[in-house]
Amino acid sequence: MLVIISYDVNTEDASGRRRLRQIARQCVNFGQRVQNSVFECCLDEAQYRRLQAKLCEIMDPAKDSLRFYKLGEHYHGKIEHFGTKAGYQADDALIL
Repeated sequence: MLVIISYDVNTEDASGRRRLRQIARQCVNFGQRVQNSVFECCLDEAQYRRLQAKLCEIMDPAKDSLRFYKLGEHYHGKIEHFGTKAGYQADDALIL
């Protein structure tokens, strides 16, 4: 399923900047950055729960926020992109 993850981390102090880097690093391990604080991730239910738990463990709920949008398997018609940074197909092969 395609999951959109967005986050807002308070970076006024060093611990906030560390949380921001840790959250981004975890998201990069599971998906593709499409905006500064937005990732598209193709996950199964177990991966989704594991990533969600890890990110919630990293964040400070008094200062930060996380949002998870589960678009499911049939997401192709639900995404429209305009502007720079051409989109990609989340379920296509990724060659590094």
